[in-house]
Amino acid sequence: MSIILRLDRVMADRKMSLNELSERVGVSNVNLSKLKTGKVSAIRFSTLNAICKVLNCQPGDILEFIDDGEE
Repeated sequence: MSIILRLDRVMADRKMSLNELSERVGVSNVNLSKLKTGKVSAIRFSTLNAICKVLNCQPGDILEFIDDGEE
């Protein structure tokens, strides 16, 4: 099972830079960059909530589940 992060796609759709999102969400560029590239193993609900609020999206727009047959 894999969770794929689609933050980069949503940011591109909203024409928002990493710096702007970082400033508006209150999360460092480094942490958002890790989220954007999928190099994280967890995300806080408060962070996800803030990102969704700023990008005017749903969590499902950012997170995608792929069933790869592994457990």
